[in-house]
This record gives sequence, structure tokens and C-alpha cells, in this order.
Amino acid sequence: MVSDTIAAISTGMTNSGIGKVRMSGSDAVEIADRVYKSPGGKKRLKDVLSHTIHYGYIYDGDQLIDEVIVLVMKAPHSYTTEDIVEIDCHGGVVVMKKILETVVKYGARPAEPGEFTKRAFLNGRIDLTQAEAVIEVINAKSEMALSSSVRQLKGNIRLKIAEIREDIISSIAFIEAALDDPEHMSTEGFSEQLKENVQKDMRALKKLLDSADNGRMLREGIKTVIVGKPNAGKSSLLNILVGDERAIVTDIAGTTRDTLEEFINIHGVPLNIADTAGIRDTQDIVEKIGVDKAKNFAEDADLVIYVVDGSTPLDENDYEIINLIKDKKVIVLINKTDLAAVTDADTVRRLMKEHPILEISAKEETGIDQFEVLLKDMFFQGNVTFNDEIYITNVRQKTAIAQALESLQLVMNSIEEGMPEDFFSIDLMNAYEQLGSVIGEAVGEDLVDKIFSDFCMGK
Repeated sequence: MVSDTIAAISTGMTNSGIGKVRMSGSDAVEIADRVYKSPGGKKRLKDVLSHTIHYGYIYDGDQLIDEVIVLVMKAPHSYTTEDIVEIDCHGGVVVMKKILETVVKYGARPAEPGEFTKRAFLNGRIDLTQAEAVIEVINAKSEMALSSSVRQLKGNIRLKIAEIREDIISSIAFIEAALDDPEHMSTEGFSEQLKENVQKDMRALKKLLDSADNGRMLREGIKTVIVGKPNAGKSSLLNILVGDERAIVTDIAGTTRDTLEEFINIHGVPLNIADTAGIRDTQDIVEKIGVDKAKNFAEDADLVIYVVDGSTPLDENDYEIINLIKDKKVIVLINKTDLAAVTDADTVRRLMKEHPILEISAKEETGIDQFEVLLKDMFFQGNVTFNDEIYITNVRQKTAIAQALESLQLVMNSIEEGMPEDFFSIDLMNAYEQLGSVIGEAVGEDLVDKIFSDFCMGK
């Protein structure tokens, strides 16, 4: 438990209807009493019940600062498990800063980024996955990301990790007991039972690892790139999807020279979408750089939207693009249906049989609704689904789980090679400790500091 009292502004530093200054620590209520005055001047916050709200004023000595309501939450029933006082004031930047300066003057110290949540973790109220979920709730860019983060905040990852760790530690305990007392505890048949348990735990860990890509998509958005040859209508499509004239559109081929990225939400599907330079063979140095970037974006994308100019025949540029994206998840949009058709869906389907194909007109905005429905269906019913499953959403968790899985694989190898039981214990313990680091057991202070330094102030 940390004993000093911290304070921070917990609402945005901008003029708004309400501002909030929060304190947490053993002296939070006492400090509040030094600056708070009730209308009658007789109420003391130290005497009030926990989880009660009180109307009054904040003073710095004889100077009135603001009219406020004060919320008192006493330990251990609070976010940090410490005494917490929240001062709700008028939401002006000047008044919030003045109240913060006043409580610091009377005994608090300014909180570090994420220090309230860090105290909740250090005081055992939440584990590290739940602490990381807090910032993901704040940063959620879609309803799906928010839903996933809230489930993690409720402890679903912690429960799954705890279940696997319980399996592992039970096996370790049996091995250690049997080695200490071989006369009364037999290990006959134990290897086969251990093998079944380890295989079950490995399947659970693999499932968590397999969720990591979906977790990244939830957090960052599906990495989407629009590709096509010059003047196919890529930028026009981006402008329609974004709902704004973000990309310059002209009839001149090669107008787009660089990538333009936007975050959009289509029927609940979060897309981190990039418009790219038209892919073609060019001698223009600047355009060539843009073309190379377009190819790199396509190779790294989760989803490729390939825009075909339906008013012109397929050419060597189209064939190069098709070869580049043939193994990716692709939606093909044949654009310019408002013009005489030269390339139709049947022509493209012969080259891209495995991918959905739609005909649209970006100019007249026809076919866009069908495209958006197709996109939604692909990601709610297709290869990538977002439901109530557990998702690993950051690299730290993924790395520790991968290392635990590697240790369990070593256990399997030892079993199959007929190694002594004490060999099992070494790798089982490694797996147990790696999984412990996921939820925050036995993690270094530097790592904890790094995690919470990414939080916003006052949380």
C-alpha cells in the first residue's frame, strides 16, 4: 500500500459544464476538510458516511474558489481501495487548475499519468490485464472494441489464465510431493495424465494466441488498403466512405502520390483505411515512391479493396495488382458503372474466383450500400468474427502467452522422451511464471511504470 495522497484533474483540460479534481490516499479526506466548507460551515467530511455527496464551497484560506459538490468514498470500497475524494466543480480550465493547486498546497501531490489505476493494481483490486483494459476502454474507436475492453475489464482474461495456472501448479505440487515421499506417492501413470492436462492447456493458450490478430483489429481497426491502377476511382471511394472530401479527385491519372489514412466505422466494423497511389510503371520519381508504398501497404493489409476501372480493359497494371493481392482477403469493386462497360464482373471473376466482386459507381454513389453490407457480413460471419470470446489485445500479453506455450511444448517433449518427473517441473514452473506475468504477478517495477505511463492524467 502506498501511503501518500495524490491529486489530479480527471476531466478534459477544456472548458466544459463540469470539471472533476480527484484525490486518493490516506489523507484525502483530511486534505478535503482543509479546503471544503459546507453552507453552514459545520460539516466535516471525515464524519460523513462513505459514498455520499455533499454540497459546499472550496476555499484557499479566505479566498473563495468555486461552488462544488464533493463525493467521499472511504477505503477499502473505492477504485484504488484507498480513501478517495472527488471535487466536482465548474468545468473551466482556470478553476480546475486552481482547485488542484489548492489541494496540493494543503498536502496532496500531483499524480503521475495512470497513477490512480496503478494504485488499484498495486493494492490488489485489479490485475494487470484489467488495468490495461482501462486505457483500452478510454481509447476504444468502435462499439466492438469497447465491448471487448469492458469484458477484459471484468476479468475474463484473468479468469482464463488463472484456470490454466491452477492446472499447472497442481501438477507441479504433485511432482514435488512424489519426489519428496516416493514411498507413499507413486508417479505410475502420471505422465499420461500430465500429457492430457498439458495438451488441454496448450489448446487454450493457442486459442488465446490466435485471438491476438482479431484483438489488434478491435483496438486499431482493420488495416484496410484501397488499391487500383491510376484513375480507377480509389480516392472518390475513400471520400464517400469517410463522408468528406479528404482526397483530391481529378481526371488526371496519378493525382494521388502518397498514402492517405483515415479511421472509419462501417456498420460497426472499424476500418483503418488507406488510399494509395495508383499502381503502374512510372518514371516519375515521386510517383514511383507512392507506388512502392501502395504495394507495401497491400502486402501488410488485413483487407484489400481492389478498385477496377470498368470503363477500360484490364491491362498489365491490373495483372500486376491481381498477382500482388491474390492471396489476401480482397473485395473487388468494379467502378464507373455510369459509363459504358468494357470490363465487367464476369471478366474479373475468371481471374479472381475466390473473392467477392461488386459493381459500383463512385461518381453516382451506387452500389456503395451493397459494398458496406458485404463488408459487414465478411467480418461478422466470415473469417474474422467479433463476439463474446476472449481477445488478447496487446503485445505484452501475447509474448508472455507464447513463451508459456513454448514451455509447455518442452514438457510434452520430455514426456514423449521418457524423461524423469523433475524435468517436467522446471518447464511447468516456467510456464506458470510466464502466465503470472500476464496478470501482473512477479512483474518488474520498470514494466509496471511503463504500462501506466501510457495512461492519461487523472485515471
